[in-house]
Amino acid sequence: MNAIAKITAKGQTTIPADIREALHVAPGDAIVWELQDDGTARVRRVQPLDVEYLKAVEGTLTEWATREDEEAYRGL
Repeated sequence: MNAIAKITAKGQTTIPADIREALHVAPGDAIVWELQDDGTARVRRVQPLDVEYLKAVEGTLTEWATREDEEAYRGL
C-alpha cells in the first residue's frame, strides 16, 4: 500500500486515512520513524509498554543494587 502526502512548511504531514487504518493509529497514539541504512524510512505504531509486566519485574531488578555492586562496577 502506498500513499502520497505533502509536508508543510512546519515539517508536518497528514497520515492518509487508509494508512492510519492499516497501522491502527488514532489521535494521541505514538509512531516511530526508523531510518534504514539504504536511506529509506520506516514508520510504525509504538506499542504501549505493558505496565503490569514492568511492575512485576521491578522487584527483581534490585537484586544487584547493593553498595558492593556499586563499588565493583563504578568504573564501567
